[in-house]
Amino acid sequence: MIIKHQEYNVNGLTYTIRSAIESDAETLSELRPRIDGETEYMDRERGEGFISITGFKQLIKSDSENSRNIFLVALVDGRIVGYSRCEGTYLKRVAHKVEFGVCVLKDFWGYGIGKNLLKESISWADRSGIKKITLHVLEANSKAIDLYKKFGFTSEGVLKNDKLLSDGKYYNTVVMGRWNGTN
Repeated sequence: MIIKHQEYNVNGLTYTIRSAIESDAETLSELRPRIDGETEYMDRERGEGFISITGFKQLIKSDSENSRNIFLVALVDGRIVGYSRCEGTYLKRVAHKVEFGVCVLKDFWGYGIGKNLLKESISWADRSGIKKITLHVLEANSKAIDLYKKFGFTSEGVLKNDKLLSDGKYYNTVVMGRWNGTN
């Protein structure tokens, strides 16, 4: 799915959020491993799960054509500094929901980029008739959990000892969901 460009100015930084386009693929292929290496809040370590330029082009094309998916990028001065994706399916029993993921370069934390990527994703989901957005977040990432709660997400469970981090300790993952429907 495609959305219109949205411009934001937060703490003196102006940035744009828009749907990913094919020409973003090269930058995204370079950016993803960099972000993965900046924090342990991501599922991957730097270089794991690498997606090539061709892979990103296919992902962007598919997400642009699929009404159950959305791929957004955040740009500062024309440079991508973060992105988010919602991915759904047409399987009837779970077609009402999508899974959300987000990442932002560490240098750009504190400017509401992740928050506004989430806000745009929720707005798209609500307009598209999607009833539920789910996500997984490391229990130690209290800032993200607090943000998700502000947007109506609730904890639906905890995956115990789900992630092994560089300190040699296991950490829990919180499964969260936001319901926008009756029931």
